[in-house]
Amino acid sequence: MLKLLADYITLENLACLAGVLLFGSWLLRTSFGRYALADSAPRRNNMPFYLPFVPLFVWLVGVSLAVVIMGKLLGDLPAWQRDFLDNLILGIGAVVTIAVMIFLARASFARRLKGFGLNVRRVPKDFLAAPALLLSVWPLLLVAILLTTFFGQLIWGRQYQIEQHAQLELITTYPQWPLRILIIIVAVVIAPVLEEMLFRGLFQTMVRSFLEGARLRVFDPAWQAIAISSIVFAMAHQDAAHWPALLILGACLGYAYEKSGSLFRPIFIHALFNGITILAVLYQ
Repeated sequence: MLKLLADYITLENLACLAGVLLFGSWLLRTSFGRYALADSAPRRNNMPFYLPFVPLFVWLVGVSLAVVIMGKLLGDLPAWQRDFLDNLILGIGAVVTIAVMIFLARASFARRLKGFGLNVRRVPKDFLAAPALLLSVWPLLLVAILLTTFFGQLIWGRQYQIEQHAQLELITTYPQWPLRILIIIVAVVIAPVLEEMLFRGLFQTMVRSFLEGARLRVFDPAWQAIAISSIVFAMAHQDAAHWPALLILGACLGYAYEKSGSLFRPIFIHALFNGITILAVLYQ
């Protein structure tokens, strides 16, 4: 009996149980989400609709060109060194793009960076809130992964498995620690800042501002903006098999931004999610 209990009482099962309780409590307290964002005010800004595409263009085109140019200049390199160089360029390009977004936010938001959601006084509160928010959607993420695998096997056969993210694949393929450390820095520190500032700070704000001005109230404009930014966020990742889970994660991140008015909260949630995923892969 004790052995049977030990098989079921695992850290993952306890986390799922805690997540179900937290998510159920949130549903009851907010009338199934209807009043969850009742006190969420729009962020005042003067962004044109095309502005979020400027850093996206800088990011995609700049990094792609730099990878091609550096590859030709340095010639043939061992595989892990080539991947290290690509990730280094990726990280540097992300930092440049973050700088561009900070400049655009200062010029476009009524309260500058504080209006954008970068108020350093919020860091302690957002840091403590992030684990609970991620925990509350963890069961939904697992269900999305299980359903994706289930339907994938129905369509493509029992051998179907969701492919690992490219960066996780590199960590498991190469044992060199310089490459692993760089990937961890990019995934846990740089990418969450870049993606949250872009998809939540700029895209989600732009969409909500447009919907508020156009009065297109199919339902709450804040939730509409969260849904649209989550779709864009998911589709920005190459592997379509990851999209269902990324949609749920994106909705959690978007809700955290609208509810708190702070970008630090979704940044911490995103970083925690990436960190847990990397730790799980390294542990295995």
